[in-house]
Amino acid sequence: MNVTVSTTTPVSAVISRFAETASPPGSVETVCSRLIMDIIALAIAARETDYVQAALKSAVEDGNCTAFGHGRTLGLYDAALVNGTAGHGEDYDDTFEGGPIHAGAVIIPAVMAIAEKRGLDGKAVMRGIAVGAELMCRMSLVAPQATHKASFHPTAIFGAPAAAAAVGAALSLDEAAIGRALGISGSLASGIIEYLADGSSTKRLHAGAAAQSGLRAALLAEAGFSGPASVFEGSHGLYKAFAPSKTPDFNQLLDGLGEQWIVETLAFKPYACGTMTQPFIDCAMMLARTGVKAEEIVSITCKVGEGTVHRLWEPLAKKHAPPNGYAGKFSTPYCIAVGFIDREAGLGQFTDERVLDPDLRALASKVSYEVDPGDPYPGNFVGHLRAKLSDRTVREFRQPHMRGGAHDPLPDSELQAKFAANLRFAGMTDAAIDKLRAALEEISCGGKVNLSAARP
Repeated sequence: MNVTVSTTTPVSAVISRFAETASPPGSVETVCSRLIMDIIALAIAARETDYVQAALKSAVEDGNCTAFGHGRTLGLYDAALVNGTAGHGEDYDDTFEGGPIHAGAVIIPAVMAIAEKRGLDGKAVMRGIAVGAELMCRMSLVAPQATHKASFHPTAIFGAPAAAAAVGAALSLDEAAIGRALGISGSLASGIIEYLADGSSTKRLHAGAAAQSGLRAALLAEAGFSGPASVFEGSHGLYKAFAPSKTPDFNQLLDGLGEQWIVETLAFKPYACGTMTQPFIDCAMMLARTGVKAEEIVSITCKVGEGTVHRLWEPLAKKHAPPNGYAGKFSTPYCIAVGFIDREAGLGQFTDERVLDPDLRALASKVSYEVDPGDPYPGNFVGHLRAKLSDRTVREFRQPHMRGGAHDPLPDSELQAKFAANLRFAGMTDAAIDKLRAALEEISCGGKVNLSAARP
């Protein structure tokens, strides 16, 4: 479907036609299966956190939809909000390197909620996830970096229309209804990135809010509510509002839609922190494996992409001493320090207690950056560090891509190990883990949707 934007065919019409008729290949279904397992395990792992408990307490309606990791079942919209917030909460979820966006934490909660509410089977679930994840990735390419530049979170902004299309596809709505849902979703999209100032929890909320908004848009459209067909390209449309600094290139969204599935390149994170920090953690671990001790390091300088500076490097003094574990996830100096000292970066490395460790803070304070005009961000996430040592030698390391991404995907064995580790972190037994794995595999094979194993 090689399509360019015309004055007669709205972008939403092309997207809605795709959502109605899409037939995902087996390779895409494999990615969707991995998304289901990754997101549900992450949501369960976060179930005891203060932000998930607050989201759960805010729920106003009980129903038949599972809140992953909890005994209470919720209404449709509350389940999407709680599960999306939990799935994205620890920033250990999937990412799309060209965006960046986090598709799974938006699309999985939205589609699973409607599946339980309406009694859909696994075949409908898999189709909805494929459509929503593909569109969310493609939407993030239309005006790269411009959404962040405008102080909005791409996952929040593009998650709402992607979830609307996903739910529409799962419900087998027709092209007209999905088009209305997309139009409505533009007025429900929101999410600013001011959480960077103090590490507060609103970024976590964005995935759940986008899932909830997409669901509401789809059901409003199913009932006949209208939305503007020009929601994407209009003079007051989504990209004009949320990415005004760049002229949108809708060919990135529409070319090859339905024939080339870029969701196949989705990255699954090996570390529980911000996407662009991860190659730097790999570099820190390379340095640690040489036998250098932290006290021998005089300074570390990193070459970075300019587009990452305002989120992951500045203000540098605050990044040297993040106030809590969540802020540590978006501090490259802290991530380098914990990667070097702990040689891992899982859930335990980003607690409020761990970030206060004086040895970690001492090493993080030695880390600085310089902008590299040749850095390929956002098309590829790379890492670099140059360490000056007390014996006046210099050691330099580079990571050419994000491990777990398109260039170096995680093997099934590592993804299964991550799934089990996250569930054990939540206190689940091996027997309970096996039961949940079997239930999710049945969904992925097009069978019954039964999420009772995701409840304690």
